[in-house]
Amino acid sequence: MRHGVRIGVDVGDVRIGVSASDPSGILATPVETVTAGPDSIRDILVIANDRQAVEIVVGLPRSLSGGMGPAARKVRAYAEQLAAASAPTPVRLVDERMSTVTAQQSLRQAGRKAKQQRAVVDQAAAVVILQSALDVERTSGRVPGELVEAAR
Repeated sequence: MRHGVRIGVDVGDVRIGVSASDPSGILATPVETVTAGPDSIRDILVIANDRQAVEIVVGLPRSLSGGMGPAARKVRAYAEQLAAASAPTPVRLVDERMSTVTAQQSLRQAGRKAKQQRAVVDQAAAVVILQSALDVERTSGRVPGELVEAAR
């Protein structure tokens, strides 16, 4: 397992959930929800820099069949912009199918009503994305996901 804090990102059209791992890469925790828009990359980089992150993990919303629909293409383009801005800190895309559903179920089980979930579901989805990547690396010894080439 590589040492260092990783940042998890769940990109949405309105909000972007951000999570972070501990330096040992064992546990992902929520950080904040960033407003999507022109300043969102800067906001994510501030979080990554403050935590001295060694990597940023972005959830790629593939279709259930594994294909790349419009949402996945939009997230890939965003990840490429993030990679250009975050260099030399690498950005990786990991499969995030069902992360929001998993996050919503966890929040419901914790007693959060649907209205209360809106404020934190993006952070919870970012936790699910990052925790999944950490678990894959810990159990397989392989770096998860796909390295993103910076947009030109």
